[in-house]
Amino acid sequence: MAKWGEGNPRWIVEERADATNVNNWHWTERDVSAWSSERLRQLLLAIRVEGPEGVCEVTDVSKLDGEASINNRKGKLFFFYEFQLRANWLGTSCSGVKYRGTIDVPNLSDENDEDDLDISVSLCKDQPSTPLLDLMKRSGIKEVRMVLGQYVHDLKSDFSQGMILPTADGQKPSTPVVTKKKQVKTSKIQITSEAKSSSNPAPCPTGFRIQTCCFSLKETFLTSADELYRTFINQEFVQVFTRSAATVDGRRGGIFQLLDGSVSGEFSELVPDQRIEMRWRFRTWPNDHYATISLELVDRGDATELKLECRGVPAGEEETTREGWNRFYFQAIKQTFGY
Repeated sequence: MAKWGEGNPRWIVEERADATNVNNWHWTERDVSAWSSERLRQLLLAIRVEGPEGVCEVTDVSKLDGEASINNRKGKLFFFYEFQLRANWLGTSCSGVKYRGTIDVPNLSDENDEDDLDISVSLCKDQPSTPLLDLMKRSGIKEVRMVLGQYVHDLKSDFSQGMILPTADGQKPSTPVVTKKKQVKTSKIQITSEAKSSSNPAPCPTGFRIQTCCFSLKETFLTSADELYRTFINQEFVQVFTRSAATVDGRRGGIFQLLDGSVSGEFSELVPDQRIEMRWRFRTWPNDHYATISLELVDRGDATELKLECRGVPAGEEETTREGWNRFYFQAIKQTFGY
């Protein structure tokens, strides 16, 4: 994507390329959509099944929409792919009569295992009923499922090594851990908000008082509490998921500035792996006005639940602020680190 925050100009941050990638801290991405399309076509066009009913084979791929990419961060690989495809098949009965049909796969994605793919076969509308359709449902679907699994295997085996870059001492990191985005998306996003006017408007140093509101968010991350805690207070982590330069002093009283200065503030309380409290502001808010953000991390075993409480947001800014936290913190962290 070219810009972050498109649709809300106050959150826009230009995406920057980082050529050094020392120790694989920075996010590197490789687009493999063209390779994937070609490989999928090769595999599908090789499908041929035989039975007492006759012979069926795939003749062409009429639809192949989607994209694929490989990302690397600190020696971990993330394979992202999502395609919708349609292939045409030709069947020849034992008596030599030919029939045409289609194969549809709407959900070839890293979210779905091979056995979870929805594969359907059918005859073209102008074709009469034939036992060859049963052959395709019985054997053809199995072949399609197998070659789509082969595509995923080839994707991971052919591109893994090239995505792992040298570390600062010139050595290559250990064998990468292949992580599926499925782990990211199976985490249900739970967002709740409570918008209400504060009974105590926040004072503004310029001599007037402004009305404020508050809201809450809840999100689940598939990572440990200590890892998630570091993601919010470590400068290198912040620069990775915001894809821009940032200043983050992860100590009590330490200041932070990120998203090209659109966001700034100060850490007011830090309880390692449990709670982060901060004074936080948008650049467009009244001068010297800060909201209070509290992040509570709850260890759920194989996941961490994060509860955000935000107080003191200027009235009229609640929706923008909530959207910004959800999109440029929570979803950016999930997409970048696979949490």
